[in-house]
Amino acid sequence: MLGLMQDWPLLLHRLIDHAARHHPRREIVTRSVEGPIHRTNWAAIRQRSLRVAQRLARDGIRLGDRVATMAWNTWRHLEAWYGIAGIGAIYHTVNPRLFPEQIAWILNHAESRVMMADLTFVPLLETLAPNLPHIERYILLTDAAHMPASTTLPNAVPYEEWLAEADGDFAWASFDENTAAGLCYTSGTTGEPKGVLYSHRSNVLHGMACCVPDAFGLAARDRVMPVVPMFHANAWSLAFSTPIAGAALVMPGAKLDGASVHQLLEEERVTFTAGVPTVWLMLLQHLEATGARLSTLERVAIGGSACPRAMTQAFQDRYGVQVIHAWGMTEMSPVGTLAGPKPEVAHLTGEAKLDLQERQGAAMFTVDMKITDDEGRELPWDGKTFGRLKVQGPAVARRYYRREEEILDADGYFDTGDVATIDENGYMKITDRSKDVIKSGGEWISSIDLENLAVGHPDVAEAAVIAVPHPKWGERPLLLAVPKPGREPTKEALLDFLRPKIAKWWLPDDVVFVPELPHTATGKLLKTKLREDYRNYKLPG
Repeated sequence: MLGLMQDWPLLLHRLIDHAARHHPRREIVTRSVEGPIHRTNWAAIRQRSLRVAQRLARDGIRLGDRVATMAWNTWRHLEAWYGIAGIGAIYHTVNPRLFPEQIAWILNHAESRVMMADLTFVPLLETLAPNLPHIERYILLTDAAHMPASTTLPNAVPYEEWLAEADGDFAWASFDENTAAGLCYTSGTTGEPKGVLYSHRSNVLHGMACCVPDAFGLAARDRVMPVVPMFHANAWSLAFSTPIAGAALVMPGAKLDGASVHQLLEEERVTFTAGVPTVWLMLLQHLEATGARLSTLERVAIGGSACPRAMTQAFQDRYGVQVIHAWGMTEMSPVGTLAGPKPEVAHLTGEAKLDLQERQGAAMFTVDMKITDDEGRELPWDGKTFGRLKVQGPAVARRYYRREEEILDADGYFDTGDVATIDENGYMKITDRSKDVIKSGGEWISSIDLENLAVGHPDVAEAAVIAVPHPKWGERPLLLAVPKPGREPTKEALLDFLRPKIAKWWLPDDVVFVPELPHTATGKLLKTKLREDYRNYKLPG
């Protein structure tokens, strides 16, 4: 027997339909790529998204076609997403920070037919265009006044002129909720990039899950600023969660330095924001240098890589901003766990609370997780035993785009490639990537834990720990540290800082100070390059 409820497919257009109908005048504010602040609202975003859908349909874009976007977080990018999905086509976000060869490979693998791009990326696309045979038209997200005087991009048109050819007298297409909606490729640091193909249903469910109080806790009163780019795994759901909540949206555009981010946070009265640690490092350095404050910000979600303890402490103790340490993957849409206070641990304060917040958190609804040994046997949740972290849920990938190989285990779980512990209250802590963990004399040493402790030193801005060969122990940790501007920490001072906080055998065998560390296109430490650069490093003694 079936239930007697209405059939209401979970399609993305329903999110902006809801926001436009029930929160029509809620603001969407953007620092435009051209410069000025632009203001619109959910009602106007929906109407322009319908025009995008209508105009794409006139260009012959059909169900399942891929439409690429290479753009910052702006109102135009947002309405393009909804317009593309609204006719059953697939928004294909392309990360401009990847190597050009990777970008070309991704676009050709996806066979995207149209590219919608910000002006910032015209020079890059002009060099790539001769090798992108599938792209029929380039739509530059600007108006005629700012269109480049000349460009070699085929059939290039300014977005506003192209959009003006549609009147918006159009209806969203109708199709199954499991229809593909978005395509995002992993960064490909360990081989060719892999395409993760999201469905309408998975995006809607993930967006709803991220709204709840123990997740991002979004409400109509919030003013949300996604600093994490839309080309970085759905901007952590915020392009979907915000219209679900009916919240205001503040889009930072291309300027993500500390001063620019602070200006928007203050002037637009942002209450919630999200981004990777490197962005917040720049913000905190700006605040420290200028003595500025955060007068409206209530919560900051930090993920993409582990949030350093010192960063959590600075936000909470100096500026009164709650830190939500989050974890996820492109394959998870991307949010999987968040370190919110369950009743069992809500009483914690001071160092004990920071200990908890160093963990990546507990699974939100729609995510299940487990840890196993290398043979797939499930391991206990005792906070000490660590194993391979595996996940399952309706917004977790089951296969990569245009690849036939199975990526789930026998029980239907996806192996994240992380090594983690889970405690008795369900809080997960990643101790390393399986390929980054240091195995010294039969003991495992967490590079992530050492990095987080190192950046707690007042003279250290960023740190990385890698394994280097050792004739007796197999591997030993090498600490690479970036000093803060104007500071000159010493090896002895840094090791003395670490020594009382860790087991004796965890102490790095050497410290190397460097001006900067390499990062992936999504802001994570590029350990593969560091291991290559230091593969022949000779430890003292």
